[in-house]
This record gives sequence, C-alpha cells and structure tokens, in this order.
Amino acid sequence: MADHEHRKDDDRLDLPGPRRGSRGPGVQLDSERFGQFAESVARFMGTGKFLVYMTVIVIAWVAWNLIALVKLRWDPYPFILLNLFFSTQASYSAPLILLAQNRQEDRDRVTMAEDRRLTAQSRADMDYLAREVAALRMQMGELATRDYIRSEMRDEMRNELRDELRSLLSELDDQSRREERPHDD
Repeated sequence: MADHEHRKDDDRLDLPGPRRGSRGPGVQLDSERFGQFAESVARFMGTGKFLVYMTVIVIAWVAWNLIALVKLRWDPYPFILLNLFFSTQASYSAPLILLAQNRQEDRDRVTMAEDRRLTAQSRADMDYLAREVAALRMQMGELATRDYIRSEMRDEMRNELRDELRSLLSELDDQSRREERPHDD
C-alpha cells in the first residue's frame, strides 16, 4: 500500500519528480541567486519600460535595415536575424517567467500554511476564552449579587416589621379590650 501511495506522488504534476542520473555536464548553480535573477527578469519584462525599449529597438533595427546603404545593412528585409533574436528571447524568457511564478507559488503556499496555522491558533484561543466566559457566567449565576442580597434583606426586614406591628396591634387590641371590660361591670 505504501508503494502504491508512493507511485501516486510520482504522478503528481505539482511536485518535482525523482532525481535521475545526470546526463549533461555537472553545472552547479546557486538556486536562490538564480531564482532571484529569474524574478528580476520576469518583473522587468512585465513593465511598460521593457515594452518601450523593445519597441524602440525594433523600430531602429527595421529603419536602419531599410534606409541604410546596402553595405551597412546587417539584416535585410525579411529581418531573419531580428526574428532569431526574438525567438531566443522568448525561449529564455518563458522558463525564467515560469521559474519566477513557481517561486511565488512556493512563497504563497508557505504564507497560506502560516495563515492557516495562525487561524487555527486564534480559533482555539477564542474557543478557550468562550468556555472560560461561559464558566464565569455560570458561576456568577450561582453567586448572590449585592442587589439580590439587599432585596432579600429588605423583604426579611419588612416581614419582621409586619410581624412586630401585628403583634403590637394585637397587644393593643387585647389591652383595649381588657380596659373596656372592667367598665362594663
């Protein structure tokens, strides 16, 4: 099963394939420096300045090879040398642009992984805080608040005062009845 999964990774186009034996001369390049070079070339080729430079060069090339004396023309009318330069430029610029895009995708992938990690951490922190707040609310619901205690004490004092008043009124009534009875005799 592990061999089957390994073969699946070999078939993926978004991952580099396994290294095979070198068939050419062993040229060692600093991949970071070359990648930075590729990005700078790709960045420059995507500017208006590059288009203006290329336009000026092509116009000057064509004008010189059309207007100059026959002996001074280095690329007569079908401009084969100019087309060769364009083909050479395209054959080098396309891989450089792809390399720059791959490096940007790698940076984006790392950034997105870090963003996902931070989002997960933030979510875990928020969940923890929400549970803590819920626990505090539950504990606060079980605790008697100052206003609750005051209202309970007020009610208790009212009840005690009412009971005392009733007992005093009852004693007064009893006393007034006792005083009324001797007069009747």
